[in-house]
Amino acid sequence: MKLYTYAKCDTCRKATKWLRDKGFDFEEIPIRETPPSPAELREMLAIHGGELKRLCNTSGQDYRALGMKDKLPSLSEDEAIALLAGNGNLIKRPFLLDGTRGLVGFREEEWAEAFL
Repeated sequence: MKLYTYAKCDTCRKATKWLRDKGFDFEEIPIRETPPSPAELREMLAIHGGELKRLCNTSGQDYRALGMKDKLPSLSEDEAIALLAGNGNLIKRPFLLDGTRGLVGFREEEWAEAFL
């Protein structure tokens, strides 16, 4: 299980604590330094029905600075994936993939349901 996080993110810390408290083993990866690969982003995109915005950190400074709200709808999937893979700040976090599950953001109820 791979969990992409940002150390200064409270939501990421809650997610890692939740996983540890439940006894799950996972590899924690710093999302800013090592963003998910294009293949991982495509896998997550498929899990979330092709909704690119679901993968984006819409409240982040980079998202706003790059005008992604207006730019994202006109990007091709390949362009969007390349942009996200090149800038971990643009990706909603935490970002968890384990082959059967793909979760972005942390809502305890959603994670509990996914891990039942």
